[in-house]
Amino acid sequence: METYFGNFAPAQSRLARERVLADFRSLARDSEDLLKATAGDVSEATKEIRTRLAEALARANRTYNDLQEQTLAAAKTAAAKADTAIRSHPRGSLGLAFGLGLVFGALVARGGRVPPRLVNHRADGAHAA
Repeated sequence: METYFGNFAPAQSRLARERVLADFRSLARDSEDLLKATAGDVSEATKEIRTRLAEALARANRTYNDLQEQTLAAAKTAAAKADTAIRSHPRGSLGLAFGLGLVFGALVARGGRVPPRLVNHRADGAHAA
């Protein structure tokens, strides 16, 4: 069974979106700090810069909120599609979950150790001392 989600963004796009959101949060914090630091300055140039910065901060906040809403909508869509796929093929989904659990359990139980029968063999087939 192959499932294709045509509206999924590639992993790089998701990573880029997360970086943009982090940059927006950082920009907002820095801008708010700058606005607070220059609150006592009454020169015209500072007033103009503060006004422009406040407008840019408002735009950045709107963009951040829009991106966050898009990400949430994409996650809800993905969850709905996964739910539909699981409900359409319940036995296959259970089999896949069981198989993945079995593999994961075997890896965890092994603890990253290499089985002894694979450790003591040389390339020529003789046992190492």
